[in-house]
Amino acid sequence: MPTRHLTGSVFALYRLIGLAAGPLVRRHMRQRCARGREDPARIAERFGRSGTRRPPGALVWIHGASIGESLSALPMIDRLRADWPSLNLLVTTGTVTSAKLMAERLPAGVVHQYLPVDLPAAVDRFLDHWRPALGLIIESELWPSLLLRTRARGIDLVLVNGRVSPKSFSNWRRVRPLVTHLLGVFSLTLAQSRQDLSHLTDLGAVNPRFLGNLKFAAAALAADTDEVTALQRVLDGRPRWLAASTHPGEDEIAAEVHAALAPSHPALLTIIAPRHPQRGADAAAQLRAQGRRVALRSAGEAIEPETEIYVADTVGEMGLWYRLAEVVLVGGSLVPKGGQNVLEPAKLGCAVLAGPHTTNFRRVSEDMTSAGALRRVADGAELAAAVGGLLGDDDMRAAMIASARDYAAAEAGVLDDIIGALAPHLDRAAASEPALLPD
Repeated sequence: MPTRHLTGSVFALYRLIGLAAGPLVRRHMRQRCARGREDPARIAERFGRSGTRRPPGALVWIHGASIGESLSALPMIDRLRADWPSLNLLVTTGTVTSAKLMAERLPAGVVHQYLPVDLPAAVDRFLDHWRPALGLIIESELWPSLLLRTRARGIDLVLVNGRVSPKSFSNWRRVRPLVTHLLGVFSLTLAQSRQDLSHLTDLGAVNPRFLGNLKFAAAALAADTDEVTALQRVLDGRPRWLAASTHPGEDEIAAEVHAALAPSHPALLTIIAPRHPQRGADAAAQLRAQGRRVALRSAGEAIEPETEIYVADTVGEMGLWYRLAEVVLVGGSLVPKGGQNVLEPAKLGCAVLAGPHTTNFRRVSEDMTSAGALRRVADGAELAAAVGGLLGDDDMRAAMIASARDYAAAEAGVLDDIIGALAPHLDRAAASEPALLPD
């Protein structure tokens, strides 16, 4: 069978499975609600049913799967509102934590919804209601029904900050015709690194370009200035370091580092901010079982003089912790999770450390390492040595912080280039016939 026909048959089968899978998906979503992974009050949005009225006029839809993608879109959203004020903006995400963050960070007038599950009926209801003129998909959300049914309606789609990890690239090459068919829905593909450009080009992306990483354009993470001042007063010069966006396994390593450094750094405070805040209570309980004196932020527990470890398990406060700790390990890197965003602490005056697993931010990590803005550690022992050295040497710490700031500042112009590439698509969207409100 020719490849084109085989590809069509596979997606036709996917559609048929989707038509039959509704009851199973609804049960799965109820289970996710029970576990706190979905918002029961807004679960209808996951099936394409919105309680929010669509505004009149042309609408651009921006999708970022989770916190990282949606945060990276915020500077772009600000530019779209300033340069194309006639466009309505709809932002979708797929997680409860990102929805909470968007509720706090999105400008007034920008609508947030949950992305519909990838069932044909849910996707059709979503598209029937919102009728976007343009869709901007951030990074790597390739849901077949969503993309194919959107493009079938003639809706322009652009992949922004496209990312294909080495593991995904290896897997996707095995089903290249299917991936090429999916990537073919995008009229423009903007890669976030040269390696991603190579991967996307190999997989058959349309009009692939590399202009820079949208994450570089993000403003420094915000923080409540009164809270920063209050916590600085509480800490009152105590030596401290932060294990940021940790994954399971890294909390224990951070506690071991604390134990190793505490004798030589009296009153040391270790701050652990889990990547998924819902892990906070369990992480605190495990550390207490090991004999650590722990305070849990979500429980309102204060940092006392005897507190050794502070578990910062809240949403949207990473900017606070980066402002309070000049020495930072960026998590997801000591365990094989690909690493979290190393640029965020670089913008906020931190000496940045990372483990060996940084494929999610490979180019940034390599460039920051070359610039002296990031130091690699292989394991807990090397992490303890690096944290101890930076806490004990003001000049070395200041030099790393300065290098990190310089690197972040040099990359800040990427937004202009990305907006320039998107401008023809946005102009066409703005000039499109305004969609009518539903009866």
